[in-house]
Amino acid sequence: MLFNSYTYLLLFLPLVAIGFHLLRHSKLRLSLGWLVLMSLAFYGWWNPDPTQPWSPKYVLMILGSCTFNYFLGKRLSALKHSGPGKAILGLGIAANLSTLAYFKYATFLAGISQNLTGFPAELPHIILPLAISFFTFLQIAYLVDAWKGKTEEYHFTDYLLFVTFFPHLIAGPLIHHREMMPQFAKNKNRGLHSNDMSVGLTLLALGLFKKVVVADYLARTSSPIFELAAGDGRDPTMLEAWAGALSYTLQLYFDFSGYSDMALGSARIFGIRFPLNFHSPYKAVSIVDFWRRWHITLSRFLRDYLYIPLGGNRKGPGRRYVNLFVTMLLGGLWHGAGWTFIIWGALHGALLCVNHAWFAFRKKMSLPAIPKPLAIGMTFFAVLIGWVFFKSKDFGAAQNMLYAMFGGHGWSGWPPDSMIVVKDDRAWKPIIGGLVLCWAFPNTQQFMKRYLPALNLKEFSDMKAGPHRWWHWRPTVPWALFTLGVLYAVGRAFDKVSEFIYFQF
Repeated sequence: MLFNSYTYLLLFLPLVAIGFHLLRHSKLRLSLGWLVLMSLAFYGWWNPDPTQPWSPKYVLMILGSCTFNYFLGKRLSALKHSGPGKAILGLGIAANLSTLAYFKYATFLAGISQNLTGFPAELPHIILPLAISFFTFLQIAYLVDAWKGKTEEYHFTDYLLFVTFFPHLIAGPLIHHREMMPQFAKNKNRGLHSNDMSVGLTLLALGLFKKVVVADYLARTSSPIFELAAGDGRDPTMLEAWAGALSYTLQLYFDFSGYSDMALGSARIFGIRFPLNFHSPYKAVSIVDFWRRWHITLSRFLRDYLYIPLGGNRKGPGRRYVNLFVTMLLGGLWHGAGWTFIIWGALHGALLCVNHAWFAFRKKMSLPAIPKPLAIGMTFFAVLIGWVFFKSKDFGAAQNMLYAMFGGHGWSGWPPDSMIVVKDDRAWKPIIGGLVLCWAFPNTQQFMKRYLPALNLKEFSDMKAGPHRWWHWRPTVPWALFTLGVLYAVGRAFDKVSEFIYFQF
């Protein structure tokens, strides 16, 4: 079920909220059980092939995964810091990663084998279960923390809700059990509260605006141009290639940050706050800064459960660079089974190494920092090049796009009407508008900062307590009218339901 669908907005979410409120005076497990049941219904709504009968096998799969990891975690808690516990932890991680590898990478690996050896004769058709990457990572983190003695004796219902809670289930943010479990307990006898409702609905409206009005409009430019680069017809012109790359760079941000805002808003309706996942990443002054601001919860997971266990920066700069590169390479592979994702991860790994080497050299030589506008521009350019690989169908398509962007197919601008692939003749207007929104306006968290829309806000200096500005949102009648205006704009553009880019990772 998609957040940007009438089914979710007008039926599912109100039904879940009303049921949760009616159960506020019942036993805590009953109200949490209601959320678990509805979350499983939310997950089970998805049917990979709508032409075929619905099957419960994917719901059973996520339930089986949760049951396995919950009881394994309990066992690891009893064997914390022990050799036998570490061996069981290794087997548990291997079981989770093997399941993920089968569904996500078996076809990719079979394709490599087929190209090299001719075997197998036919590639297997394996459907990728919804959200398997996200709930696998959540549970691996839980197992590691259980062995380290960082988990408590959670009730099975709490654990199920931690993994399956519908606002974060499909595409994050990647929440941590220590962030969520205490909040479930605090919600006893609480029901719905007006402040949470107003904050949550506003976040939901802003996320919808980002997705429906901004991201989907940008997709009208990015999608046909990337398809042109991947096709057998003519090559994109230089101006088309730049329009496609810029459109996708902005589309991906507004699509994914819009999803995150909707996830935060949906959870806040129930009094739950999720961790911050985006913080103006295109204002980053370096690639290091970019990964502090982009998909923050994934960056945190890769740091805590991959980079640091590999040795982090504790074994000298050479080993640090290797660890950075390997971490980002595996992060790229996590995003998708394809060479373009591997190249994207390797590119960011290399850029992080260069960035840290530059920091060390600048400190040693007492050099001043690069002027901020120039640093932002350089970082944005590097990120944009990476997104070309992320979006492209294969390496050849990415190569063709980059070749066109840098004049390889000539310096021609927009093609004549007979050859145009972008149906909207105002293609540059949403690009300029998107850049202005990214660089000149506050982000959602800054706009809503009075009411702490997310966890971990204090990690950023501009999110700490300070003077209130006139543009800071408040639960007042004028701001309610503002939210209604945002929803009106969404309604005008709500002509079809489109999947989020991170819908099935």
